[in-house]
Amino acid sequence: MFFSRTKTNLITAEDALPGRDQAIQVRGVHSVNGNPTVAPFPEGMQTAVFGLGCFWGAERIFWQTPGVFTTAVGYAGGFSPHPTYEEVCSARTGHTEAVLVVFDPAVISYEQLLAVFWEGHNPTQGMRQGNDTGTQYRSAIYTTGPSQVEVVERTRAVYQEGLLAAGYGEITTEVAPAGEFYYAEDYHQQYLHKNPMGYCGIGGTGVSCPIGLAPTG
Repeated sequence: MFFSRTKTNLITAEDALPGRDQAIQVRGVHSVNGNPTVAPFPEGMQTAVFGLGCFWGAERIFWQTPGVFTTAVGYAGGFSPHPTYEEVCSARTGHTEAVLVVFDPAVISYEQLLAVFWEGHNPTQGMRQGNDTGTQYRSAIYTTGPSQVEVVERTRAVYQEGLLAAGYGEITTEVAPAGEFYYAEDYHQQYLHKNPMGYCGIGGTGVSCPIGLAPTG
């Protein structure tokens, strides 16, 4: 019981694990589409970072989305540099499991990506997603600038109305400026492509998000 409560309480920077100086090495090539998963990316591409529960299923949602150039899974929103998966799962790094989405804004807008995000999970569950419990499963959006913040706030308000009408509670999604995205171990990258029968705990609410029907300006 004590361990369960600890895993659902965000740790402070002072109490976080020290992490390490050396980055986790990844192959850097997307196993599904062959595109690079580490920078530099082609000119004109933009990035987004989302947390919506177990990153195995979350990543698959986005690599299947037209207009997405590449995806990678990793750790974001915490304190410990270059954490391992086991450290993140201990709830002692402050990170959530996250997906880096590199997209072509000429094909899909950030607003449309947010529709995929909102509909792809239940953003009202706090420090869990379905049966997965812990701070590493919290819903999160890490923004790269004021323009993304504006779209997040607008779409969140719209989706909140739909959720309330359907009997759900308040959105608990963390929204914060993007810090460093730490790549997860290589075996986690495109996991459900490598392991088609693997676990996927991602599930939406069934509430549609009435946004992103066409690219914006």
